[in-house]
Amino acid sequence: MLSFIARRVLAGIVLVFVISTLAFFLLSSNGTSIARTLLGETATPRQIAAKQHELGLDRGVLTQYGDWLSHAVRGDLGMSWLSNTPVSAGLADRLPVTLSIAVGAVLVTALFGLLLGATAAVRRGIADRVVQILGVIGFAMPGVWFALLLILWLAIGLNWFPATGYTPLADSGGDWWLSITLPVVALSVSAVASIAQQVRGAMIDTLDQDFIRTLRSRGLSERRVVYEHALRNAAPVGLTVLAVHFITLLGSTVIIEKVFSLPGIGLLALNSTVGGDSPQVLGVIVTMVLVVVVVNLLLDLANGWLNPKVRVR
Repeated sequence: MLSFIARRVLAGIVLVFVISTLAFFLLSSNGTSIARTLLGETATPRQIAAKQHELGLDRGVLTQYGDWLSHAVRGDLGMSWLSNTPVSAGLADRLPVTLSIAVGAVLVTALFGLLLGATAAVRRGIADRVVQILGVIGFAMPGVWFALLLILWLAIGLNWFPATGYTPLADSGGDWWLSITLPVVALSVSAVASIAQQVRGAMIDTLDQDFIRTLRSRGLSERRVVYEHALRNAAPVGLTVLAVHFITLLGSTVIIEKVFSLPGIGLLALNSTVGGDSPQVLGVIVTMVLVVVVVNLLLDLANGWLNPKVRVR
């Protein structure tokens, strides 16, 4: 297990390095435009050159990269060009918001995806058809439309949840839960549909295996056969798909945070990109890649616990 974890951690470090390096060089051509943006359209070439010097953009790109990397490994991601505040400070303020809805969506997706998929496979009648219909609806309906329906129905119509805004967990646990419920549901509905379909197929195949018939012949209850043995064998399929979907979930937080007016990293990334704030955009990219690596490592560990064959790959 330790070698399994070490391989995953090493692969994660390499992934962070490669993506951050590519992102840096892609964003490195923004120097002149950001200097003009900060100074205004009436800025003279001399003023633009002075601003570039102040920001360190008049040095070679390799020198800039070496300087950025040497600070980044110590947790210093530089200063935001637009707000003139540390990039890490802006990320620290907004990361809890995005993690709240992203991790919540992962948990909801894993729980309901596995349960719905298993139910559809075991109860091959009305329950199976209902799950498949819900799956088609989940695939077909864009998350932003579903988010708007949730706001109209549960927030404005029934007044059960706030329509917009975010309450920090430290301020009120109950209000925090209410503020993230609708975003989590809107973010996870499509992924739940996908996981349920995958788990359903894996469960049907597993229930036809010889070892399942052997367990039943030994007198084990159907509940134990299904949930302790069949679902454990089928769950890794769902977790593998969930690991892929998590990247999509993080990308979708930009839209969800905009709809629900959540002060998260997705909205920060959007505003920084529009404003040409390369250090802040790069900080967001590095942070999101780290989150993806950590979550995928946890999913790999869960997968390895459920399916020991994964550990030797």
